[in-house]
Amino acid sequence: MIKDMSIQTFLDELASKASTPGGGGAAAVSGAMGAALISMVAHFTIDKKGYEDVDEQAKEILAKSEVLRMKLTEAIADDVRVFNRVMASYGMPKETDEEKAARSAEIQDALKEATDIPLECANLCYEVVKLSRPIAEIGNKNVISDAGVAVLAGYAGLRSAALNVYINISGIKEEAFASDRRAKLEALLSDMEELKDNIYDIVKDKL
Repeated sequence: MIKDMSIQTFLDELASKASTPGGGGAAAVSGAMGAALISMVAHFTIDKKGYEDVDEQAKEILAKSEVLRMKLTEAIADDVRVFNRVMASYGMPKETDEEKAARSAEIQDALKEATDIPLECANLCYEVVKLSRPIAEIGNKNVISDAGVAVLAGYAGLRSAALNVYINISGIKEEAFASDRRAKLEALLSDMEELKDNIYDIVKDKL
């Protein structure tokens, strides 16, 4: 499993001639790192002197960030699986009309899944960015810079996952599906720059 690789092995695989892991997996890793950093700041806030008033809130943030971290970690393998499915669909036989029809249908189904998986990754990364705000506002000031890294990691994951959505949408013939997924992605991206910058500034002002 990719999620069980060492960092060095993952980076070696990422840099190799192999198609997977690729940008989709890297996007999920980036989001997962953001979630992990939120958890770290929460851990340094819970049960700490001077932060008693935000203890329960920090615990709630921790519970949410750990769910996001788990889901984004799982998304790494999902990206590899769906990429392999897309590649396999293009390799299907196409000698007869029946084979051509089956191949075309499988390609379209695979591309739809290959759109939905990074779209879900983008959704999760968006949640990481949003969750960075409360921990940036209440987190232990000794590690508050890590909340800033968290928002940037989540942001990078979101924008990276978006590219995978766009590239797969471009091959989908069903316009209603493509338009729906594009609209959902654009909704995530619409306020992302301002949100990311605001959270970053919250952190920076505390340094």
